[in-house]
Amino acid sequence: MRFHTRKWVKPEDLNPNGTLFGGRLLEWIDEEAALYAIIQLENAKVVTKYISEIDFKSSAKKGDIVEIGIEVIKFGKSSIVLKCEVRNKMTQETIITVDNIVMVNLDANGKALPHGKTKVEFVSDRLNSNTD
Repeated sequence: MRFHTRKWVKPEDLNPNGTLFGGRLLEWIDEEAALYAIIQLENAKVVTKYISEIDFKSSAKKGDIVEIGIEVIKFGKSSIVLKCEVRNKMTQETIITVDNIVMVNLDANGKALPHGKTKVEFVSDRLNSNTD
């Protein structure tokens, strides 16, 4: 799994227990999944359709740095299914896993739009293929 983003846990990210608020973490995951899908599908009009069961395994506290990892599970006709793991950068402990996040590619009218993608593409590969 590639870990694309790091977040610094700040006081405003904490719950009354003094640990990372789960809602804040889910916000970060949803944003990271959207950014990943936008880049893969080459379309800024992407929405979250489904997030599967989440499994909190540990927590983080103020000052910790967390990493968000995203991996493609499969490409659908107009969707991309992702898997996510968030870990504490300092301890390497997994904080949360999400097995399925379904992001849907949309047209200008907000309807599902087939994207024609079948495999993960890296921006560097796209740039290289344009210079051939």
